[in-house]
Amino acid sequence: MASSRLKYLSLGVLVFQTTSLVLTMRYSRTLQGDGHRYLASSAVVVAEFMKIITCLLLVFKEHSYSVRALSSILRQEIAHKPIETLKLAIPSGIYTLQNNLLYVALSNLDAATYQVTYQLKILTTALFSVSMLGRRLGVYQWLSLLILMAGVALVQWPSESLGAPEKEQLSAGSQFVGVAAVLVACFSSGFAGVYFEKILKETKQSVWVRNIQLGMFGLVFGLMGMFAYDGERVQESGMFQGYNTVTWIVVALQALGGLVIAAVIKYADNILKGFATSLSIILSTLISYFWLQDFDPTSVFFMGAVLVIVATFLYGYEGKPSPNPSRA
Repeated sequence: MASSRLKYLSLGVLVFQTTSLVLTMRYSRTLQGDGHRYLASSAVVVAEFMKIITCLLLVFKEHSYSVRALSSILRQEIAHKPIETLKLAIPSGIYTLQNNLLYVALSNLDAATYQVTYQLKILTTALFSVSMLGRRLGVYQWLSLLILMAGVALVQWPSESLGAPEKEQLSAGSQFVGVAAVLVACFSSGFAGVYFEKILKETKQSVWVRNIQLGMFGLVFGLMGMFAYDGERVQESGMFQGYNTVTWIVVALQALGGLVIAAVIKYADNILKGFATSLSIILSTLISYFWLQDFDPTSVFFMGAVLVIVATFLYGYEGKPSPNPSRA
């Protein structure tokens, strides 16, 4: 009974995190207000900082709230193992790029199209798992990847527009930028996720300590990116320009979302994760249409979305691989 409750709790948390992050990020990037819009590069930096603090508190709790034990574990696992720590620089840099790309994607795509297209990370993760970890996929899994590609292709199928040619051209340009950002994010997510899983399997280190290491590099790479691309704007108006309540909610969801998933994923099997993804796509579509009003669904989109949902379920049907550790 308790296990069943935890499963449904996991389902609720997964749906809430995946849906709310996408919708609030999209809303925050399209919200019209006075003054400057917040810098995506700044939000990535703040999220990494919050992630480090949260992981430090979790390690602190794991060691019975002992400051001495916390400092000892950080010295032993981070300072005294520089090579092991440096290995995390590669996935951390890729994750930082990915987080910035998600802001670009949701500045140019509606939440529903983004949600469906981003499921291509299943394909990239599977391919990298086969090549880097030697994992074997079953017949149902290969079939699901073909269905997934077909579904995403239908979602991106151009629809007729009755608007002005200039607006249509601008929309097509934004769509291209958004889709390109999602595709690069899918490849980076697949590679970094499998690389991080490989590192976790090679060592017995706590996942929270690993996330501290990731966060340290992520903070450095994030600051470098922020000053490289938005340095002048930061000097003029500060890194917190344009921040409001919605911005802080987005940052908190991005920072804490991965940690929540890492904590509950052990209670959720592949079918449940597929169900959560499907619910998230449906909710994103409905809320984009009725609340954000930036999405006009077509029959081709619905056909593609159904195929993606079917592929998500089908991928978890056979073999049930060991759950991949989530990067926070």
